Amino acid sequence: MSRIDLFDLNELKRGKTLPFHLLFWVVIWFFYAYFFSYNSTDEVYVTWFSSGLLPVTMITTYLTIFKLIPEYLLKKRYGKFALYSFYLLIFTSYAIVLIIYACLILILKFNVTNMPPMSKNFTFVLILVYLVTGLVASANIVSRNSKMATLNKELENKILNTQLQLKEQELSYLKQQIQPHFLFNTLNTIYGFAIKQSTQTPDIILKLSNLLDYILYQVNKPAVRLKDEIEHIREYIELEEIRFSDVLEVSFETSKISEDTEIAPMMLIPFVENAFKHGSVIRNKLRISITVKMEDNALYFRVDNSFKPDHQTTVNGGIGIENIKKRLELNYKGAYQLNQFTESDLYTTILVIQNINQTQQ
Repeated sequence: MSRIDLFDLNELKRGKTLPFHLLFWVVIWFFYAYFFSYNSTDEVYVTWFSSGLLPVTMITTYLTIFKLIPEYLLKKRYGKFALYSFYLLIFTSYAIVLIIYACLILILKFNVTNMPPMSKNFTFVLILVYLVTGLVASANIVSRNSKMATLNKELENKILNTQLQLKEQELSYLKQQIQPHFLFNTLNTIYGFAIKQSTQTPDIILKLSNLLDYILYQVNKPAVRLKDEIEHIREYIELEEIRFSDVLEVSFETSKISEDTEIAPMMLIPFVENAFKHGSVIRNKLRISITVKMEDNALYFRVDNSFKPDHQTTVNGGIGIENIKKRLELNYKGAYQLNQFTESDLYTTILVIQNINQTQQ
C-alpha cells in the first residue's frame, strides 16, 4: 500500500488529503483565537480577526509550498524565488493591514483601546502568519526529501537487482560454454584412441563419464568444495596420462585443504587443460607441474608446462581461458591476481584468490 503524500497538490485536488488539511486549519484557527484572546474579553473581535487572518495564512502557505518551493527553490531558480517571495510578502502584509483596519472599523467602531493587545502590532501578526507558513514549508521540504530518498533507494535497488540478474545470466552463459568446450577436447582424445583401436578406450570413456558427471551436475552451482575440484583435476590428469603415455611427466602437489573451502566450479581445470593442449614436448617429454595450496585463507594455484615459443601461436587464447578470465572478474573482482608468462622453456600460470571463503559466501 503506497503512502499518501500530504503535500501532493494532485492528491489534495482529488480529496484524498482534504480531511487532514481541514483539520489542520481548524487547529490553526483555534490557535489564533486562543493567542489573540490573551488579555482580551472581546470574543467577537477575536473570532472575526482570527477568521479573517486564517485565509490569508492559507493563501500564503499554499502559494509557498505548491508554487514557490517546487517551481523555483528546488529547481535552483533562486532569483525568481526571491522576487516572488517578496511579492507574496507584500500581498500578505497588505491583507493583514486590511484585516486589522476592517475589524477596528466594523467591530470596534474605531475604539482602539478595546482592541486586543496581540492584534495591534502589525509586525507581530505578520511574523505569526509566516511562522505557520514556515513550519508547513519545512515539513513539506522534509517530506519531499524523504520521498526522493525513498525513490532513489528504490531505483538503486532496481539497478542492483538488474545488475545481479545480468551477472547471473552472464555466469550461466559462461558456465554453459565450459561443457561443450571441455567435451570437444576430450572427445578428440577418445577419437584418436578409437582409431588406434586402443584397449584403453573403455577406461578413457569411464573417466570421461566421471568428469562429465561433475561438469553437468556441479557447474550450475554457485560454488563447490575445493577438494572436489582438485579430485577432478586428478581424473583429468589420469585421462591425459593415458593419451600421452610415456611422453608425459606430471607433478601434482596439493597442501591440506579444508573441507569447507569452496570455489566457483570449473575454475581451475581449464588452466590444467590449457597446459596439456598447448604444452610442448621438449627432449621427448611434456613436463607439467601443478600446485594447489592454501595460505592465510588465500588460494595459491600454479601450473607450469614445457613450452617452445616458436612452436605455438596462441597459448592464453581460446574459449576456455577467456571464459575463465571473465568468470574470475564476475566471481572474485578485486580479490584475485592472474599472471601468465613465459620464462626459459616454461609457460607459467599463477592464480591467487584472496579470502576465498569470504568471497564465495
